[in-house]
Amino acid sequence: MGDIFARYDFFGAFWLTIQLSFWSALGALVIGTLVAILRVSPVPVFRLIGTSYVNLVRNTPLTLLMVSAILGLSLIMGLRLSNDVNMDVFLWAIVVLSVYHAAFVCEALRSGVNTIPTGQAEAARSIGLTFRQSLTEVLLPQAFRGAIAPLGSTLIALIKNSTVASVIGASEAAGLMATIVENETGGVAVFFLFALGFVILTLPLGVWFTSLSRRLAVKR
Repeated sequence: MGDIFARYDFFGAFWLTIQLSFWSALGALVIGTLVAILRVSPVPVFRLIGTSYVNLVRNTPLTLLMVSAILGLSLIMGLRLSNDVNMDVFLWAIVVLSVYHAAFVCEALRSGVNTIPTGQAEAARSIGLTFRQSLTEVLLPQAFRGAIAPLGSTLIALIKNSTVASVIGASEAAGLMATIVENETGGVAVFFLFALGFVILTLPLGVWFTSLSRRLAVKR
């Protein structure tokens, strides 16, 4: 096992996984919040756009999105995000993970909005607040508090789904594990080692989000 550590960059692969997960989570949060606003908009066309996005993305396999991005958009259509091949793959993986998990962020926030009594939105309108003002000052702050737990679950799922980036050549943890198992002996030990690495990444997040959701729960 020591020889394997010497020949392969185990910690570098997990560091790439952490970077991939961080930037994808940030992108998913931004896109998901925008889609959630469309989903609760009083304009029917905006609600249709938001609903269509969620239904289309959630029902499309992540692997298909990942392969379509790198083969269709990057290689065939020439929409490269970087001249460096490895960086291009990394950036496209971030884009696809962000777009995919934004649908789940949207639904988590929408469920948070649904927990807010309708009387609060009516009260906001009655004192003259616009939809934007009631959204940013009344609805979204409470929606984020009410959606802490599902947002945490989405983040953990994103970290685990980052392994799909290996299918397009990203040198993250899952890609390195596949290379080691293919080229070295002791594949079972290597598998459990990488599994332990993902447990270390996700378990503390689960505990933290559970604690946070209890502390920030909206009192009714």
